[in-house]
Amino acid sequence: TVMNTPALFVEFSRLRGMAADGRCKSFGAGADGAGWAEGCGVLVLKRLSAAERDGDRVLAVIKGSAINQDGRSQGLTAPNGPSQQRVIQDALAAARLSAADIDAIEAHGTGTSLGDPIEAGALAEVFGPTRAADRPLLLGSSKSNIGHAQAAAGVIGVIKMVLALENGALPRTLHAEEPTPHVEWDGSGLALLQEATSWERGERARRAGVSSFGLSGTNAHVILEEAPEAPAAPTGEGAGDLSALPVLISGRDEAALRAQAARWADWLDGRPGIPLADVALTAARHRTHFEHRAVVVAGSADEAVAQLRSLAAGDSAGVGVAGHPGEVVFVYPGQGSQWLGMGAALLEQSPVFRDAVVACDAALRPITGWSVLDVLAGAGGDHPPVDRVDVVQPALFAMGVALSALWRSWGIEPSAVVGHSQGEVVAAVVSGALSLEQGAKVVALRSAAVRAVTGFGGMALVERPVAEVEEILKAYEGRLSVAAVNTPGSTVVSGESEAIDALVADLAQQDVFCRRVNVDYASHSAQMDPLLPGLAEEFADLTPGRASVPFYSTVLGRVLEGPELDG
Repeated sequence: TVMNTPALFVEFSRLRGMAADGRCKSFGAGADGAGWAEGCGVLVLKRLSAAERDGDRVLAVIKGSAINQDGRSQGLTAPNGPSQQRVIQDALAAARLSAADIDAIEAHGTGTSLGDPIEAGALAEVFGPTRAADRPLLLGSSKSNIGHAQAAAGVIGVIKMVLALENGALPRTLHAEEPTPHVEWDGSGLALLQEATSWERGERARRAGVSSFGLSGTNAHVILEEAPEAPAAPTGEGAGDLSALPVLISGRDEAALRAQAARWADWLDGRPGIPLADVALTAARHRTHFEHRAVVVAGSADEAVAQLRSLAAGDSAGVGVAGHPGEVVFVYPGQGSQWLGMGAALLEQSPVFRDAVVACDAALRPITGWSVLDVLAGAGGDHPPVDRVDVVQPALFAMGVALSALWRSWGIEPSAVVGHSQGEVVAAVVSGALSLEQGAKVVALRSAAVRAVTGFGGMALVERPVAEVEEILKAYEGRLSVAAVNTPGSTVVSGESEAIDALVADLAQQDVFCRRVNVDYASHSAQMDPLLPGLAEEFADLTPGRASVPFYSTVLGRVLEGPELDG
């Protein structure tokens, strides 16, 4: 709000709506009108899950909000108490909270003898009936502190309560040493903030409501909640895994790069106790990366300062000029890359990775009956043997999904995704064509079906081009077939177990590298055909969406849009 003409002062003076001394005496006995102010406010909004994934500092959480209109009322400056009650009740319902869950209200509180009592009465109707006498609803208004900033007043109220949460204190409302006599304070459940009041974290979450009522009769109410406590930085033995962290520096030219290194060293040296992990994250994710770049790898802030000063002085180690960045493709393997506890370290180190695994576990467990989280952690648990196909494949699925979430949290976004064998399911989920729940269903039911035909087949890796392998397999009269083409010179064969043994022996005599894969079933062969009708029935209700990341199918050899992946 910018007041570039005196019109507001003139008109409200005629209405007798301005305080003679220019002070808003919100809910005070001396309330005699508004005192005007100029101001602006900016809020940065982001989904909580995305902010936590990206390592952002969360100041508060919007739990719910509501808006309504007075409709026809008694006049321009006469508020509507029942409408104010309804907008607060709607916001509580949207937040799924009760009136008792709110600690304080940042009120509209313009400091008028008509409006303030109506607002206090509406608050008493909503919060008073269930309020404990020893825990009144604390009431204040920023207009008493800085004046009525008109269009900016609402956002200023939100900022005030965010700062109150951050500082653990509710500020005093000024000019209200004597509360207005037009409110029945006793038994109302309300208490005016006549002194600054401590508001520290405790066993229950701190919450506040913010009201803003427009001159035209539009009413808005927002409920704020304290931000979740940030996870503690690893200390002691657990922190050793994060001891080597890269700190990235860049500049438009080499001189600017070295000057930037000196500034970073001075800044870091002057702030003891700053976690190096936070510095590394900020440098990597939240700074512009110019063409001339350098990286220092350090285990502590002191070590980083020393290396930054060395860089500033002319050390050329780790210094270079970035070329044009290439595109990134996420490639997901099939079975064979697994081991027990393969996610243990990341489960401890990365909340993003852990949250993704927990989500996979929630999607898989109703189908499998065991916890993939236990398998990735390698810490025991009630699950089948980890070498079974119906354990290996769900575990690899969860690992691929969680690693992708971790890479994306670091700002690494794929230009395309591709998967081999069951890795195609992970690729489909990461592309957005399948939901996590759909992908979990496909992996769990498919691997369970494959287990039903174990013991009847096998697979082998042959280090020869596919054309040569196809000629070799003609001698086996249909008992073997090509399962996958790994590279131009590497092919996987699948089929009957005895025929696989014979192939390995025959090629060994010809000095051709051929090794049996450690499975007892024949994936990607005719032995899987009897499973298809049952799987088709299980996946009949599969409704894929459109991929948001190009999904390259290794089965069809082209990009799929997504809907083709139906049951």
